[in-house]
Amino acid sequence: MVVMSSEEFAPPKYAQIVQAIRQKIADGTYPPNSLLPSETQLVREFGVSRPTVVRALQVLQLRGIIEREHGKGSFVKAPPPGSAEQSARPGRAVLDRVEAEENCSVIDAGPLAVPAPIAKLLDIPEGSPVVRRRVLFRDDERPTDLFMVWCPAHRAEGTQLGEVRPLTAGIRQHLRASKGLKLQHVVERLSARHPSADEAKLMDISKTTPVLGVLASVFNGGGRPVLVVDLVLPGELHELEDSYSL
Repeated sequence: MVVMSSEEFAPPKYAQIVQAIRQKIADGTYPPNSLLPSETQLVREFGVSRPTVVRALQVLQLRGIIEREHGKGSFVKAPPPGSAEQSARPGRAVLDRVEAEENCSVIDAGPLAVPAPIAKLLDIPEGSPVVRRRVLFRDDERPTDLFMVWCPAHRAEGTQLGEVRPLTAGIRQHLRASKGLKLQHVVERLSARHPSADEAKLMDISKTTPVLGVLASVFNGGGRPVLVVDLVLPGELHELEDSYSL
Protein backbone atom coordinates (compact mmCIF):
# COMPACT_ATOMS: atom_id res chain seq x y z
CA MET A 1 0.00 0.00 0.00
CA VAL A 2 1.29 3.45 -0.93
CA VAL A 3 0.97 6.03 1.82
CA MET A 4 0.67 9.59 0.50
CA SER A 5 1.92 12.52 2.53
CA SER A 6 -0.23 15.50 3.42
CA GLU A 7 1.89 17.67 1.06
CA GLU A 8 0.53 15.69 -1.89
CA PHE A 9 -2.97 16.84 -0.98
CA ALA A 10 -1.99 20.45 -0.26
CA PRO A 11 -3.72 23.11 -2.38
CA PRO A 12 -1.62 25.23 -4.77
CA LYS A 13 0.52 27.90 -3.14
CA TYR A 14 -1.65 30.78 -4.36
CA ALA A 15 -4.75 29.07 -2.89
CA GLN A 16 -3.01 28.79 0.48
CA ILE A 17 -2.34 32.54 0.38
CA VAL A 18 -5.99 33.21 -0.50
CA GLN A 19 -7.08 31.12 2.48
CA ALA A 20 -4.65 32.88 4.84
CA ILE A 21 -5.71 36.39 3.77
CA ARG A 22 -9.40 35.50 4.00
CA GLN A 23 -8.81 34.23 7.54
CA LYS A 24 -7.09 37.48 8.50
CA ILE A 25 -9.99 39.46 7.05
CA ALA A 26 -12.46 37.30 8.98
CA ASP A 27 -10.63 37.69 12.30
CA GLY A 28 -10.25 41.45 11.92
CA THR A 29 -6.51 41.57 11.22
CA TYR A 30 -7.37 43.27 7.91
CA PRO A 31 -10.60 45.22 8.58
CA PRO A 32 -12.90 46.59 5.81
CA ASN A 33 -11.33 49.38 3.71
CA SER A 34 -7.85 48.63 5.07
CA LEU A 35 -4.79 48.37 2.83
CA LEU A 36 -3.31 44.88 2.49
CA PRO A 37 0.47 44.40 2.71
CA SER A 38 2.28 45.15 -0.54
CA GLU A 39 3.10 42.40 -3.03
CA THR A 40 6.75 42.57 -1.91
CA GLN A 41 5.73 42.14 1.73
CA LEU A 42 3.48 39.17 0.87
CA VAL A 43 6.29 37.55 -1.14
CA ARG A 44 8.49 37.71 1.95
CA GLU A 45 5.74 36.63 4.35
CA PHE A 46 4.76 33.50 2.41
CA GLY A 47 8.14 32.70 0.83
CA VAL A 48 6.76 32.49 -2.72
CA SER A 49 7.35 34.22 -6.04
CA ARG A 50 5.64 37.46 -7.06
CA PRO A 51 3.47 35.76 -9.75
CA THR A 52 2.03 33.48 -7.04
CA VAL A 53 1.14 36.49 -4.87
CA VAL A 54 -0.37 38.34 -7.84
CA ARG A 55 -2.45 35.27 -8.67
CA ALA A 56 -3.77 35.09 -5.10
CA LEU A 57 -4.73 38.77 -5.14
CA GLN A 58 -6.45 38.30 -8.49
CA VAL A 59 -8.54 35.45 -7.04
CA LEU A 60 -9.52 37.61 -4.07
CA GLN A 61 -10.50 40.41 -6.43
CA LEU A 62 -12.48 38.04 -8.65
CA ARG A 63 -14.43 36.88 -5.59
CA GLY A 64 -15.23 40.47 -4.65
CA ILE A 65 -13.24 40.36 -1.41
CA ILE A 66 -10.65 43.03 -2.26
CA GLU A 67 -10.32 45.94 -4.67
CA ARG A 68 -7.01 46.45 -6.47
CA GLU A 69 -6.09 50.00 -7.47
CA HIS A 70 -3.20 50.57 -9.85
CA GLY A 71 -0.38 52.38 -8.10
CA LYS A 72 -2.11 52.27 -4.71
CA GLY A 73 -2.41 48.64 -3.68
CA SER A 74 -5.10 46.22 -2.59
CA PHE A 75 -7.92 47.21 -0.23
CA VAL A 76 -10.37 45.05 1.71
CA LYS A 77 -13.88 45.72 0.43
CA ALA A 78 -16.58 46.48 2.95
CA PRO A 79 -19.32 43.81 2.65
CA PRO A 80 -22.82 45.04 1.80
CA PRO A 81 -25.41 45.02 4.58
CA GLY A 82 -26.69 41.51 5.35
CA SER A 83 -23.95 39.60 3.54
CA ALA A 84 -20.56 38.25 4.42
CA GLU A 85 -18.87 39.41 1.23
CA GLN A 86 -19.61 40.87 -2.15
CA SER A 87 -20.62 38.80 -5.16
CA ALA A 88 -17.91 37.56 -7.49
CA ARG A 89 -17.61 39.69 -10.59
CA PRO A 90 -15.07 38.00 -12.89
CA GLY A 91 -15.93 40.25 -15.86
CA ARG A 92 -15.04 43.41 -13.99
CA ALA A 93 -11.99 41.80 -12.41
CA VAL A 94 -10.39 40.94 -15.74
CA LEU A 95 -11.10 44.40 -17.17
CA ASP A 96 -9.06 45.89 -14.32
CA ARG A 97 -6.07 43.54 -14.62
CA VAL A 98 -2.75 45.20 -15.49
CA GLU A 99 -1.01 42.79 -17.84
CA ALA A 100 2.42 44.39 -17.40
CA GLU A 101 2.27 43.64 -13.67
CA GLU A 102 1.38 39.95 -14.06
CA ASN A 103 3.00 36.83 -15.45
CA CYS A 104 1.27 36.66 -18.81
CA SER A 105 1.82 36.24 -22.54
CA VAL A 106 -0.08 38.04 -25.29
CA ILE A 107 -0.90 35.12 -27.58
CA ASP A 108 -2.09 37.32 -30.42
CA ALA A 109 -3.75 40.68 -30.98
CA GLY A 110 -5.06 42.26 -34.14
CA PRO A 111 -7.90 42.62 -36.63
CA LEU A 112 -10.13 39.84 -37.93
CA ALA A 113 -13.71 39.24 -39.07
CA VAL A 114 -16.10 38.72 -36.18
CA PRO A 115 -17.77 35.29 -35.92
CA ALA A 116 -21.55 35.06 -35.63
CA PRO A 117 -21.87 34.42 -31.84
CA ILE A 118 -19.67 37.42 -30.96
CA ALA A 119 -21.30 39.58 -33.63
CA LYS A 120 -24.68 38.96 -32.01
CA LEU A 121 -23.39 40.03 -28.60
CA LEU A 122 -21.77 43.16 -30.07
CA ASP A 123 -24.91 43.90 -32.12
CA ILE A 124 -22.93 44.19 -35.37
CA PRO A 125 -23.18 42.24 -38.67
CA GLU A 126 -21.36 38.91 -38.90
CA GLY A 127 -17.99 39.37 -40.59
CA SER A 128 -17.58 42.98 -39.43
CA PRO A 129 -14.00 44.01 -38.61
CA VAL A 130 -13.07 43.67 -34.94
CA VAL A 131 -9.88 43.61 -32.91
CA ARG A 132 -9.33 40.45 -30.87
CA ARG A 133 -6.83 40.22 -28.03
CA ARG A 134 -5.87 36.92 -26.36
CA VAL A 135 -3.77 36.82 -23.20
CA LEU A 136 -2.66 33.76 -21.23
CA PHE A 137 -2.00 34.26 -17.49
CA ARG A 138 0.21 32.01 -15.36
CA ASP A 139 1.41 31.62 -11.82
CA ASP A 140 4.81 30.07 -11.15
CA GLU A 141 3.34 26.58 -11.50
CA ARG A 142 1.06 26.52 -14.56
CA PRO A 143 -1.38 28.51 -16.75
CA THR A 144 -4.29 29.79 -14.67
CA ASP A 145 -6.64 31.45 -17.14
CA LEU A 146 -7.07 32.49 -20.74
CA PHE A 147 -8.53 35.93 -21.43
CA MET A 148 -9.94 37.07 -24.78
CA VAL A 149 -11.51 40.43 -25.61
CA TRP A 150 -13.34 41.41 -28.79
CA CYS A 151 -13.81 45.08 -29.74
CA PRO A 152 -15.30 46.63 -32.91
CA ALA A 153 -12.48 48.00 -35.06
CA HIS A 154 -13.68 51.61 -34.97
CA ARG A 155 -13.72 51.58 -31.16
CA ALA A 156 -10.29 49.92 -30.94
CA GLU A 157 -8.73 52.52 -33.24
CA GLY A 158 -6.33 54.71 -31.27
CA THR A 159 -5.93 52.12 -28.50
CA GLN A 160 -3.30 49.46 -27.83
CA LEU A 161 -5.74 46.54 -27.85
CA GLY A 162 -4.35 45.32 -31.16
CA GLU A 163 -0.70 45.50 -30.09
CA VAL A 164 1.18 42.35 -29.08
CA ARG A 165 2.64 43.71 -25.87
CA PRO A 166 1.30 43.74 -22.31
CA LEU A 167 -0.90 46.70 -21.43
CA THR A 168 0.41 48.98 -18.68
CA ALA A 169 -3.13 49.74 -17.47
CA GLY A 170 -6.31 47.73 -17.14
CA ILE A 171 -8.51 47.66 -20.23
CA ARG A 172 -11.21 49.72 -18.53
CA GLN A 173 -8.73 52.43 -17.55
CA HIS A 174 -6.94 52.26 -20.92
CA LEU A 175 -10.14 52.80 -22.95
CA ARG A 176 -11.13 55.74 -20.79
CA ALA A 177 -7.69 57.35 -21.11
CA SER A 178 -7.24 56.74 -24.84
CA LYS A 179 -10.82 57.10 -26.12
CA GLY A 180 -12.78 58.78 -23.35
CA LEU A 181 -14.89 55.62 -23.32
CA LYS A 182 -16.53 54.82 -20.00
CA LEU A 183 -17.61 51.22 -19.41
CA GLN A 184 -20.64 51.16 -17.14
CA HIS A 185 -22.52 47.87 -17.34
CA VAL A 186 -21.63 44.17 -17.67
CA VAL A 187 -23.84 41.16 -18.39
CA GLU A 188 -22.11 37.86 -17.65
CA ARG A 189 -22.97 34.36 -18.79
CA LEU A 190 -21.29 31.45 -16.98
CA SER A 191 -21.04 27.94 -18.34
CA ALA A 192 -19.30 24.70 -17.38
CA ARG A 193 -17.85 22.98 -20.44
CA HIS A 194 -14.87 21.24 -21.95
CA PRO A 195 -12.14 23.34 -23.56
CA SER A 196 -11.70 23.66 -27.29
CA ALA A 197 -8.63 22.00 -28.77
CA ASP A 198 -6.88 25.38 -28.98
CA GLU A 199 -7.76 26.29 -25.37
CA ALA A 200 -6.57 22.91 -24.11
CA LYS A 201 -3.23 23.30 -25.91
CA LEU A 202 -2.63 26.85 -24.66
CA MET A 203 -3.55 26.03 -21.07
CA ASP A 204 -1.75 22.66 -21.02
CA ILE A 205 -4.84 20.71 -19.99
CA SER A 206 -6.61 17.72 -21.49
CA LYS A 207 -9.65 18.10 -23.73
CA THR A 208 -11.78 16.43 -21.04
CA THR A 209 -10.77 18.80 -18.23
CA PRO A 210 -13.81 20.81 -17.08
CA VAL A 211 -13.44 24.57 -17.49
CA LEU A 212 -15.57 27.47 -16.40
CA GLY A 213 -16.37 29.84 -19.23
CA VAL A 214 -17.32 33.45 -18.47
CA LEU A 215 -18.73 35.34 -21.45
CA ALA A 216 -19.35 38.99 -20.63
CA SER A 217 -20.96 41.74 -22.70
CA VAL A 218 -19.67 45.17 -21.67
CA PHE A 219 -21.80 48.26 -22.33
CA ASN A 220 -21.12 52.00 -22.36
CA GLY A 221 -23.25 54.65 -20.70
CA GLY A 222 -25.57 54.75 -23.70
CA GLY A 223 -26.40 51.07 -23.37
CA ARG A 224 -24.41 50.01 -26.45
CA PRO A 225 -22.21 46.88 -26.29
CA VAL A 226 -18.60 47.91 -26.83
CA LEU A 227 -16.65 44.82 -25.77
CA VAL A 228 -17.12 41.10 -25.39
CA VAL A 229 -14.90 39.38 -22.83
CA ASP A 230 -14.35 35.62 -22.99
CA LEU A 231 -12.58 34.16 -19.93
CA VAL A 232 -11.64 30.49 -19.62
CA LEU A 233 -10.82 29.14 -16.14
CA PRO A 234 -9.69 25.54 -15.45
CA GLY A 235 -12.25 24.08 -13.06
CA GLU A 236 -9.65 22.48 -10.81
CA LEU A 237 -8.07 25.85 -10.06
CA HIS A 238 -11.11 28.07 -9.66
CA GLU A 239 -14.38 28.41 -7.86
CA LEU A 240 -16.91 31.24 -7.93
CA GLU A 241 -18.60 32.18 -4.72
CA ASP A 242 -21.68 34.33 -4.13
CA SER A 243 -23.54 35.51 -1.06
CA TYR A 244 -26.78 37.43 -0.68
CA SER A 245 -29.54 38.16 1.78
CA LEU A 246 -32.96 36.56 1.60
